[in-house]
Amino acid sequence: MKQQVRKIASILMVAVGALALAVDVLAHSQGVLLVLAALLLAAGLYILPTKKHTTVVHVMFVLPLLLAFVVTIIYPFLIGIFYSFTDWNGVGFKQVVGLANYKTIFTSVDFVYSFVLTIVFSLVSVLVVNLIAFSLALLCTSRIRGAQLYRAAFFVPNLIGGIVLGYVWQFIFNRVFTALFAGAKSMLADPGLAMLSVVLVFTWQYAGYIMMIYITGIQSVPQDVLEAAEVDGASRWDKLRRVTIPLLANTFTICLFLTLVNSFKQFDLNYALTNGGPSRLLDGNVLFSTELLTLDIYKEALVDYQYSTGQAKAVSFFPSCLPGYLFCSCATPGKRRWRCDRQTIRHCAGAGHRRSGAGMPVPFLSAGSKYGKNQYRHHHRPHRLAPKL
Repeated sequence: MKQQVRKIASILMVAVGALALAVDVLAHSQGVLLVLAALLLAAGLYILPTKKHTTVVHVMFVLPLLLAFVVTIIYPFLIGIFYSFTDWNGVGFKQVVGLANYKTIFTSVDFVYSFVLTIVFSLVSVLVVNLIAFSLALLCTSRIRGAQLYRAAFFVPNLIGGIVLGYVWQFIFNRVFTALFAGAKSMLADPGLAMLSVVLVFTWQYAGYIMMIYITGIQSVPQDVLEAAEVDGASRWDKLRRVTIPLLANTFTICLFLTLVNSFKQFDLNYALTNGGPSRLLDGNVLFSTELLTLDIYKEALVDYQYSTGQAKAVSFFPSCLPGYLFCSCATPGKRRWRCDRQTIRHCAGAGHRRSGAGMPVPFLSAGSKYGKNQYRHHHRPHRLAPKL
């Protein structure tokens, strides 16, 4: 009887909530009725007697976040794809033009140049940022005096906004460097060096953030494994190359992905530092030498007021990010190869100095280690302490 009452009450609350939601949508009120409909729907689903009540509750908690994601990400993306096939002017459209907008942008020299420039900038930035960030992480995790101070100092540039950072470095390039080197030309005025200045400033801003991720990964490397390698005769370089770097494989994947995404969608720094300039002549076409793809989309839509072609460029920008995502996903090594679980570490700590027949301590090694292979063969079975070396 109690279950029947709950079921009837649940159905009534859901029905009234759905009706209130429909009235709110049709009346465009977006006020009290919307809140009332949400509360009735949530309460009706919550008291619904079902064997999967826990699943229903979980869905209820996820639903607001999912709704926000659909409204702010999925819906604008889908409506943007539709607008890219029309003559949309920012307010409405008169007709569907098919692939005309895509034909226009892919035959445009400035779009192709910005597209290629963005790919080159992203690849160079990923390499430079990660090399510098990993080097700084090794420095900050060493026994150098003042490591905490260095860590904070290297991270501070990431706290500064890209617009502010761009104008600050614009002043440095145009005023400070030209004053220090008398007669020198500003890098921002040279089409061949302006893009290099964008890479330098982006690296200066973002390397500290990536460094913090590398520091977390380095500090999570088991000390027992490092001590076993040191007892085994490994030098610092060998420990770094054969133990630390392989165990940081997942950290490298995360850092590569973050750097790739942030360099590919770079806008604010590019806008404030160079605004796409200076101009350069390429095959008889005047182009902006440092105009990345995001800045090109911004100018097309909000400066030249070509909303339909700007939307087509924005839609074309999305699939260009997929190869980088697939690369970072495929770069993650297999779990079996790089695994160094707690049980293995505990075994390493307990068996790191097993006694041989002669009474001498024998380091407990991995199967592929080049250090002390003869000693390893005397043990009854292999245990993986680190990646196969």
